[in-house]
Amino acid sequence: MALIKRVHGIMPEFGENCYLAENATVVGDVIMGSECSVWFNAVVRGDVNSIRMGNCVNVQDGAVIHCTYEKTKVNLGNHVSIGHNALVHGCTVEDNVLIGMGSIVMDDCYIEANSIIAAGAIVTQGTRVPAGTIYAGNPAKYLKDVSPDAAEVFKRTAYNYVEYASWFSNPTK
Repeated sequence: MALIKRVHGIMPEFGENCYLAENATVVGDVIMGSECSVWFNAVVRGDVNSIRMGNCVNVQDGAVIHCTYEKTKVNLGNHVSIGHNALVHGCTVEDNVLIGMGSIVMDDCYIEANSIIAAGAIVTQGTRVPAGTIYAGNPAKYLKDVSPDAAEVFKRTAYNYVEYASWFSNPTK
C-alpha cells in the first residue's frame, strides 16, 4: 500500500478510480481528480503548500511533485503526463501537457495547454511556455510548435496510464 500521510492535520484527497503504486508517497495538502495514477517511487509532497491535480493525471516512476513553503503551489490540469524521474516544482501546468522524462519544471513556471516539455529539459524559474509548443534544452527554449495531431497523443497517453493502472488494480485480468 502507498505511503499516504497527514501533514498539519491535512490528509490527501483522491477522486474516483485512482491508482497509487505500493511504494508511491502522497502526503499533506494534495487533492487529485479521478483516474489519476502515482507510480513506483513517485512522490507527491504537499507538506509545505498545496498540490491540485485534475483528472487523468499520471505521475510516472520516480517523479517528484513539490512546492515552496508559503510561496508556490502546484496546479496540474487534466490529461497531464509527468514522465519518469521528472521534477515538477511550484508551477502551473494546464490541460493536455506532457512533461518529459528527467525534465525539471521550476517555481513560478506556467505551462500552457497542449504543450510538451522535452525529456531532460530544464524549465527555469518563471518561464511561461505558450500553448501548443515544445520546449527543450538547458535552459529550456522554444523548439517548435506541436503538430496538429498531437492533441490526441496527450489524451491517449493519459488514458493509456488509466489502462495500465487497471492491470495492477485487477491482477486477475
